[in-house]
Amino acid sequence: MKLSLICLFSMFLPFIGCAQTPNATFRAMESSGLRQDVRTPNLPDKLDFAGETVPMEYFDVAESFIRELTILCYWHASTMYITKLANRFFPIIEPILQREGVPDDFKYLCVAESGLQQVVSPAKAVGFWQFLEKTGKEYGLEINSEVDERYHIEKATVAACAYLKKSYEKYGSWTMAAAAYNMGNANADRQIGRQKQTSYYNLILPEETMRYIYRILAFKTVMTNLETYGFFIRKDELFPPLSWTEVSLSDAVESWADFAEKYGTNYKILKYLNPWLRDASLVNKAKKTYVVKVPTPEFRTKAADL
Repeated sequence: MKLSLICLFSMFLPFIGCAQTPNATFRAMESSGLRQDVRTPNLPDKLDFAGETVPMEYFDVAESFIRELTILCYWHASTMYITKLANRFFPIIEPILQREGVPDDFKYLCVAESGLQQVVSPAKAVGFWQFLEKTGKEYGLEINSEVDERYHIEKATVAACAYLKKSYEKYGSWTMAAAAYNMGNANADRQIGRQKQTSYYNLILPEETMRYIYRILAFKTVMTNLETYGFFIRKDELFPPLSWTEVSLSDAVESWADFAEKYGTNYKILKYLNPWLRDASLVNKAKKTYVVKVPTPEFRTKAADL
């Protein structure tokens, strides 16, 4: 409460005829423990998404990007955490994007969707790429009580690539494909037909989608220029990539805890590597072959040794 009152008082100084100097105000703030240097972040000289130029000469485009960039720059803890996670998960995502013919910038769409975390949205979208159940199944992901491949980083990334490429064929723009990923192709088609515009930057869209591309661009801008935007993270502070071997199985598994112990690990670590395994066992009536990651011996101590 004390800090809030000081801030409020400082805001009103010009309006109440107070003779206190800026230096005196700063000393008062410093003595209270409140010391900040809050500025509008510098804009990059040029900006593009997936090789498509962002028309920053349009005032509404520039202001929308500034909004998201400012939020991200002062969203310190989360931005730091996501950057550390990126060192672990980008090496998994990047080769898949390249192999599937999707621009590398779409890894930042994944960041904007989930923060590189296995989250569930209020709308029940799941995983890094935030697939709804219906859409996930349409793009070949197995989803049931035992297995949910929306949590499978590699398979979900492949499915996201298929969705994005289909949208790119439809709209002829990676930017519009990204927007459609957020609001759905049906909504994108409706707004394009209604407004008779095909560029994302010329369309009025739902608020979340209106901010969506700019949020992706903000992540790209900050995460590729960390120190420029005030984030100083040593290499040894980044979360290291994980090491594992793969085991193929086509039988039932009575207990994943017993399975984990057999491979020198525990249930917690097995589920960390394979979050798509959603139960404590696997019936596998169809005798489908699954590939399960099991940790190498140095798995849990690797980070401590850096």
